[in-house]
Amino acid sequence: MLDSYALIAFLEGEAGGEIVLALLERALKNECVLYMSTVNLGEVIYIAERERGLAKAQQVLARIDELPIIVVDAGRQCSLAAAHIKAHWPISYADCFAAALCQLMDAALVTGDPVFVALEAAGAVRVNWIVQPG
Repeated sequence: MLDSYALIAFLEGEAGGEIVLALLERALKNECVLYMSTVNLGEVIYIAERERGLAKAQQVLARIDELPIIVVDAGRQCSLAAAHIKAHWPISYADCFAAALCQLMDAALVTGDPVFVALEAAGAVRVNWIVQPG
């Protein structure tokens, strides 16, 4: 399960992006399955548009659409699970969707975002770190 941090690290060639690339290559070989919430996809796109404009955001979306990532709609069950997380943890609502989808799918979150340290420590989500927080 990818969050926006992981996907941006890959797209921008940032630290940890090489780990995401390796996961994408494994997904192409059907060695793993990668998921992302529509909310986190939207987060990546709004960041691209805010920082580089609409045309660049559209290019980023086209590139993401070519990747072996299954984008999961944020339906009622995921929205309520995200709301529950938000009620108990001081993290962004978009991050709550990443954590909620992990819980619902019994999957680990691929991220480098330190906001997930506390959730991992509490056992609320399993994390595969692309960079060590801190």
